Amino acid sequence: MRLFFATLLLCALLLSSSFLEPVIAKSSYCENKCKERCAKAGVKERCIKYCGICCAECKCVPSGTYGNKHQCPCYRDKKNSKGKPKCP
Repeated sequence: MRLFFATLLLCALLLSSSFLEPVIAKSSYCENKCKERCAKAGVKERCIKYCGICCAECKCVPSGTYGNKHQCPCYRDKKNSKGKPKCP
């Protein structure tokens, strides 16, 4: 009986975490961080779009409006189809 409840609890935790991550990524966290990141961008809409994609996948956005990509290696290492940095 204990094994059943332990297994049930483990499954519940795994399921809840998999549903929680997309919610966090699409929450105001990414929106606010990307607006801050793209505040000085020449083409803000495009910057916010790609920043949002990167934030959803990486779950982080470097601080500031430029640079600091060492704070988020996933964000830093994303490349577009031409091999150039994908994330602003």
